[in-house]
Amino acid sequence: MSDFDYDLFVVGGGSGGVRAARIAAGHGAKVAIAEEYRLGGTCVIRGCVPKKLLVYASRFRDDFEDAAGFGWSVSTPSFDWPTLIANKDAEITRLEGLYRSGLERAGVTILQARAELADAHTLTVQPGNRRITAKIILVATGGRPTLLEVPGAGHAITSNEAFHMESLPKSILIAGGGYIAVEFASIFNGLGVDTTLIYRAPKILRGFDEELRDHLSEELQKRGIDVLCDAEIASIDKGWLHYNVALKDGRTIETAKAMFATGRQPNTKGIGLEAAGVKLGDNGEILVDGQSRSSVESIYAVGDVTDRVNLTPVAIREGHAFADTVFGNKPVTVDHELVPTAVFSTPEIGTVGLHDLGGVRAQDMAADHAAALAVHQQLHEHALVASRQRVLERLEARLVDVELGIALACLSLVQADGADLGRREYRRRHQLVVHRDRLVAEHRVGEGMTLADGDRVRFTRSVTSPTA
Repeated sequence: MSDFDYDLFVVGGGSGGVRAARIAAGHGAKVAIAEEYRLGGTCVIRGCVPKKLLVYASRFRDDFEDAAGFGWSVSTPSFDWPTLIANKDAEITRLEGLYRSGLERAGVTILQARAELADAHTLTVQPGNRRITAKIILVATGGRPTLLEVPGAGHAITSNEAFHMESLPKSILIAGGGYIAVEFASIFNGLGVDTTLIYRAPKILRGFDEELRDHLSEELQKRGIDVLCDAEIASIDKGWLHYNVALKDGRTIETAKAMFATGRQPNTKGIGLEAAGVKLGDNGEILVDGQSRSSVESIYAVGDVTDRVNLTPVAIREGHAFADTVFGNKPVTVDHELVPTAVFSTPEIGTVGLHDLGGVRAQDMAADHAAALAVHQQLHEHALVASRQRVLERLEARLVDVELGIALACLSLVQADGADLGRREYRRRHQLVVHRDRLVAEHRVGEGMTLADGDRVRFTRSVTSPTA
């Protein structure tokens, strides 16, 4: 008989925690999971899923406008925010049910409760102040929005509240320049809201390819979004009919709603990590090794709470790898080096590859280490409409083993086959071939090109594309 109540206790019912619990139970472990709000976590409840539903809604206006160019007569459309939110809520409830049923089928005990660590193997569960023990504890509590520390900050909403507004504001000012900020700016703009995006740095989307950042900023402004960079909020005051947002440069902007999208931070406060001896990083993240183990042997962590790569598919992969490693006798180390990511702005951005190599930007690398080509083009589907939104396609290839002296950059949107390549055939519409620092050929490929055994090429693909 075990000395513990459970083999595994998971704190947090988001994507990473649910995957870990379900897979561990499949390996024969006795598992419990505690979630104080709703199963599904940020992504399902107040993140990726509801956001994309709002993104889809925001793009119908473009479809209605473009239809006339293809012969369709469309009467003046109208939009109802409460209907969208009610339908969104129904879909989220359905998805939460799927998460719950998946855990139940796996035999996982689900606790609608708050769990805090008391020591390396003990948790206190509220309500009821129950004490539960577990051989292994997995912390998967995700992240929470970061708020600006300015006078009147309480007047602003975050992405959490944006999904539950009773009505659509006539205008909104969004502070931030990352994923969440540009996505919500596109959503509100598409739904007819007068939208201002304010960011403290010179360009939006820090850490992305420079050309992509410039292109998206230009396209957002073409769509009517007022993008203000090198600007910071000093205070927010509530007026009779609107908010007055004072900037540090002396300007004041009137807006019906103010929103902070200034990043997220690990949700580690108040869950007993200090009492259990778990070491945290400068941003409050749980410090873990390659197997997601914390400084305490029996405590692991996955997902945004570790502040590694804060994306839902990564959290799911980390949770699965943890369960296979600890309970399935199949050691797995998650590779965080080349992770695709997408920004659901309008237009969208999709990118994967090396953006920063020891502080050296990819576009600054020597020619014998990299090849890059960028193309702006108008999609054929926009030939008959007034919209002139362009697609930017930027593809790069750089050498992992520079002695081989070959890099390929493909000018098609097909998926690259991998990072480390052996003998493989590449059939692409175009190829750019570089030997050392000299362009050898740019040509259409009919039969493909064979890379010799041992050739190792790493691809970077960065694309923005219109969605209308």
